[in-house]
Amino acid sequence: MATKVIMCPKCKNKVTVQVDPGEKTYITCPKCNTKGAFTFPLAKPAAKTTYGPFAIEVEGLTKSFNGFKAVDNVSFKVSKGEIFGFLGPNGAGKTTTIKSILDLIHANSGEIKIKGLDIRNNGKEAKKYVGYLPERVAFYDNLTALQNLYFYAEMKNASKEECKSLIKEFGLGDSMNKKAGKFSKGMLQRLGMARAVLGNPSILILDEPSGGLDPRGVVLIRDKILEMKNKGSAVFISSHILSEIQAVCDRVGIINHGVIVAKDTVFHLRKKLNLKPKLTIELEDMTDKVVKSVKKVEGVDDVQVINKIINVVCESKIRAKVIIAIASAGGNIINLHTTEPSLEEVFMKFTEA
Repeated sequence: MATKVIMCPKCKNKVTVQVDPGEKTYITCPKCNTKGAFTFPLAKPAAKTTYGPFAIEVEGLTKSFNGFKAVDNVSFKVSKGEIFGFLGPNGAGKTTTIKSILDLIHANSGEIKIKGLDIRNNGKEAKKYVGYLPERVAFYDNLTALQNLYFYAEMKNASKEECKSLIKEFGLGDSMNKKAGKFSKGMLQRLGMARAVLGNPSILILDEPSGGLDPRGVVLIRDKILEMKNKGSAVFISSHILSEIQAVCDRVGIINHGVIVAKDTVFHLRKKLNLKPKLTIELEDMTDKVVKSVKKVEGVDDVQVINKIINVVCESKIRAKVIIAIASAGGNIINLHTTEPSLEEVFMKFTEA
């Protein structure tokens, strides 16, 4: 989606429009009613993303508790330099999957490999590559933030020189010598992320990394995740905050009732579900003639009117016809933008059954 400010050749009024590259859009100046067409230049094709060897391999993972299958034949792979989002409703099996990957609980069946190492047979060696942020972060309450990180640096054989800089990086510099037992949930979450990335691990496994964080904390975590990806780390994230997942993830897997129901990029999942974008158009005046004209356009799925704004759900290729229909019905467009289907809509579709 491209955004362009177009100047009316007659009255020099500026109109902002959004449209896909290569697509022609028809515009009516809201000031002088001059009509015209504009075609956005085609964007250069994006370079194809390629990932390295698999960092995490899960094949046929099944885990039962007292006869109940919490995870049922789950399979997926995460590549070096990839961010993989793992989504699902409460109780879907996300945390069970994570704990099985780390061999914190033993799967009933299936194969799990970390950097090619079987987690059951070579767990100690495999875990050296992993930085882990659990859903419930815990530290030694009687130790300061710095003392806690020093302790984990020794366990990880990581340099203690990193500890102070990581604490400052995650906005805890003023609390470095404060005991962890006095930390808020958000502060513990930031310290937990510092612990997870300590030693620059090649694999990050994050269970609800944004839990309890304020907006600034969310941005700090997100930036660090992207930084680790750019360094070549594989990042596996389980989260309920779908907007954050959509902002950073290359691919997502959706689990429901212990079964993987979808696994792909958000773009391709939207395509599979045939979810269509919403065109939001603000008019100078809304008339019944305009609304009826839009509803008659073939390919329009839904039309909603709120005061002087008309929301139209349709395929991208139909948008130009909608704009023409409005102009033909005497409507003057002041502004318009397109909203692509969100990850939330994809999630709801795949988990509604």
